[in-house]
Amino acid sequence: MSKGKQIDPGNYQRTVKRTEDAFQACNDIVVCFQERARVERQYAQQLSEWSNKWKPLVDSSPLYGSLLQAWQCFLSSADRLAALHSSVCRSLVSEDGDRVRTWQKETFHKKLFGGFKESQDFGTGFARAQKPWAKRLKKLDKARSAFHKVQRKEQTARDREVHAKGNPDVAIEKQRKIQEERELAQQETEKVRARYEKVLEEVTRYAPRYMEEMECIFDQSQEEERKRISFLKQAFLSVHRHLDVTNNESVKAVYNELHNTLMAISEQDDLRWWKNTHGPGMPTDWPQFQEWTPEKKSKKGKKEKEVESQQGTIERSVMIGGVKVRALYDYDGQETDELSFKAGEEFLKTEDEDDQGWCRGMKDGGREGLYPANYVETV
Repeated sequence: MSKGKQIDPGNYQRTVKRTEDAFQACNDIVVCFQERARVERQYAQQLSEWSNKWKPLVDSSPLYGSLLQAWQCFLSSADRLAALHSSVCRSLVSEDGDRVRTWQKETFHKKLFGGFKESQDFGTGFARAQKPWAKRLKKLDKARSAFHKVQRKEQTARDREVHAKGNPDVAIEKQRKIQEERELAQQETEKVRARYEKVLEEVTRYAPRYMEEMECIFDQSQEEERKRISFLKQAFLSVHRHLDVTNNESVKAVYNELHNTLMAISEQDDLRWWKNTHGPGMPTDWPQFQEWTPEKKSKKGKKEKEVESQQGTIERSVMIGGVKVRALYDYDGQETDELSFKAGEEFLKTEDEDDQGWCRGMKDGGREGLYPANYVETV
């Protein structure tokens, strides 16, 4: 409702319509951020797909040591970021969207036959305040029209009088009659002017009361709009908080860990590992003289032979190479017949290194398997 036009009857409709506009805006806001949630979900899916695609390729790449760990950290970071953006998606829908929907339901009350109760209340209030004002304006407009009409009539009479006085063909009696008509028109004009001025005075005298009543209703409408703006501001701030991953501690942790992993790339450590694994520093199984040992035949049952064979293998291995070793590095067994251990862990080496650099060992509890010989040292 424009301040300069608010005295015009019916010009409050734009203010009343703000209720419906705000309701529709809530619908648009929810749909808008639902679409953003889909973007977040798609991004999370793409991050996961990218990570899953590259994991086997990276794990089997020719890189090794700290350099390989750095590359792998990019993939693990993507997995963690995918989880984060999935949570952003859920927050936008279940938290922010539901919050707006709930507030919308509590704030706007639909009528049975359309529209909102809030709109009707404000519309009724404005109409009630304007009704006596509209009557006075209508009366004033009628008085103004009547005054302008007699003014035109008086002007016509004056023009005829001037024309008659300057024309010798018009008789004196005729001129006198024209003059009388002009005088009557002038008197009528004065009479109608007085009535017009009186009505205008009544309108002017009523104006302060009218403005007070209109502004009272307008202020109520402004207060409702203030509440709407305040709520939507908080809703937008909540959306911002969920989208602003720059201040998210989880994101900071992901990138800090990634940065630390990259900074931990060590030429010396990687070169040392390579030397110990594939260079002059790797353990060497030098050729030794071996006596031939005849096999002893037995008539024991097949099942007993298998058990005895397993026990004999363990006992023979322990007897030949049963030494305690300590892990130098972490190792995760890639196959079912391999051991896994952490740096510093101690266990028993039961078989010496074969020609491919593998030893057989046994951990506490009887778990037995193969492991890289260069990953341990003898205690």
